Amino acid sequence: MRGPITELIARKRDGGTLDRDQLAALIDPEVPDYQLSAFLMAALLRGLDEGETRGLLEAMIASGERVSWPWPVADKHSTGGVGDSTTLVLAPLVAACGVLVAKMSGRSLAHTGGTLDKLEAIPGMRVSLSLAGMRRQIEQVGVAVCGQTPQLAPADGRLYALRDATATVASLPLIAASVMSKKVAAGASRLLLDVKVGEGALLREAESGAELAELMVTLGRDHGIDTVALLSNMAEPLGAAVGNALEVAEAVDTLRGEGPPDITELALREAVALVGDEAAVRRALDSGAAFERFQRWVAAQGGDPEARLPRAPIVAAVPAPRSGVVQRCHARAVGELVMRMGAGRTDKDGQVDHAVGVLVHRKRGDRVQAGEPLATLHARHQPDVGAMAACFEIADQPAEPEPLMLGQIGA
Repeated sequence: MRGPITELIARKRDGGTLDRDQLAALIDPEVPDYQLSAFLMAALLRGLDEGETRGLLEAMIASGERVSWPWPVADKHSTGGVGDSTTLVLAPLVAACGVLVAKMSGRSLAHTGGTLDKLEAIPGMRVSLSLAGMRRQIEQVGVAVCGQTPQLAPADGRLYALRDATATVASLPLIAASVMSKKVAAGASRLLLDVKVGEGALLREAESGAELAELMVTLGRDHGIDTVALLSNMAEPLGAAVGNALEVAEAVDTLRGEGPPDITELALREAVALVGDEAAVRRALDSGAAFERFQRWVAAQGGDPEARLPRAPIVAAVPAPRSGVVQRCHARAVGELVMRMGAGRTDKDGQVDHAVGVLVHRKRGDRVQAGEPLATLHARHQPDVGAMAACFEIADQPAEPEPLMLGQIGA
C-alpha cells in the first residue's frame, strides 16, 4: 500500500511542489534511506522552487538545535574543489586578525576532498566537538573547526552522505539548503562562500555558480547573516597537492609564507572579505601569527602540529610524454584519479587513505620537456602513471594562465 511518504515522493517526481511540513516529513529520521534517496533523485531531476528551497532549509534547521554565540563569529564554506585546502589556511589567518571563527565542515563529496578528512590526517586531531567544547575552544584559541554535531542540522548530515552515494550532488537547491542549514544552525554572523566553477567543481558552468551564489547569499541574509560569495576558478587543481596529508603539508607551507601563489591569493582574498582589513591580514600571514594560531588550533583539538603526517609507501614520478606547453591539467580527472587511489569515498560509510594523493608540478602555460615530471603520485599500491599523464594536455602553442578569481556577489 502506498504510504504518505511515497505519495510525497511521487508528487515531486511528477513535478509537483511540496510545502515546509511535507518536506519536514520527508527528512524525518524515521524515513528509510531508500525513500529519502528517491526524494533526492526526484528533487535533482524536477528541481525545487524558491519556496521549496526555503522550506527545506527551515526543516533542516529545525531538525536540531540552533546556536546563539555571545559574540560575532565568522564562517566560511567552499562548494568543493580539487586540492582546496584553503580552510586550513583561512581559519587561523582570520583568527589571528582577531575575528572569531566557528566552522562546521564536511567530508569528501564526489571527486572533491573534505576538510574533515584532511584534518584527520594530522595525528590525534579530533573533528568531533560538543557545542560546549566549541565554545570553550573559541574563547581560548579563537577558532574551532569540527564535523556535523548531532545537535545541529542533523538532517543535513544524513542528506549529505546520501547525496554523495546516490549521484544527487549537483542540485543547486540541495547544495544551497545543505550549506546554509549548517551555517544558520551554527550561529554564523559573518559568512564567506567560495563558489567553485569549472570542470573540477561540482558546478562546471559559471552561470550555475553565480546562480548558486546568489541563492545562498539571499538565504543567508534572510537569516540575518552578513554573507558574501566569491566565484573562483576550478578548471585546474588548486595549489599542487591533491590528497589529505599532502594538502595539510601544503597548507602549513602557505601559513609559513611558502605556499603556491594561487592558494595564497585565494586565502588572502577570503580573509580580507571576512576581516575587512587587508593590511591586518597580510601582517598576520607575514609575521607568522597565522601559523602560530594554526598550531594552537590543532593542539586544542588533540592534534600534534609537529607530528609526521602519513606517507604513502610508493612515490612515482609522472613523466611528460612529449615536449611543449601545458594547455590544461584537468582538475576533475585528477580528483577522480586520487579518489580511486583511496583519498575519497565511494559510499557514505567508506574510509579514506590519508596518505595517498598527487603533487602537480605543471599547469596551464608551463613549458615542459619530454621526460620531465608533470606530477608525482603518492600511492598505497602500484599507481596508474599513464592515467595521471592523461590528465594533462600538452601542445606546441603558448597558453596564458586563466584568472583564479571570477567575481564577487554581495558587498
